Amino acid sequence: MKSLKESSGGYLQELSKRAGQTRVSKSYQVIGLEVAGILGDFGHKSLYIKLAKEHGEDKILRIAKTVAEKKDIKNKGAYFMKVLQSSRE
Repeated sequence: MKSLKESSGGYLQELSKRAGQTRVSKSYQVIGLEVAGILGDFGHKSLYIKLAKEHGEDKILRIAKTVAEKKDIKNKGAYFMKVLQSSRE
């Protein structure tokens, strides 16, 4: 019979192994994560996933690539949101 320490150690190892696996199943999730990578803003990846779902994957990706090409922008995430907002109007 395994001790509590042995059985919990295996469980913790399994959890850490699963944490490294991706759970992306929809195309808008992939695009949202790609936008986060393009902008260097992984802290807001769930926001970009939501925006890709609501506004269309192509539009979000196109805006992110345009923002990434501009070298003089310090906060690309904020600039991205401003460009997105102005495109809605």
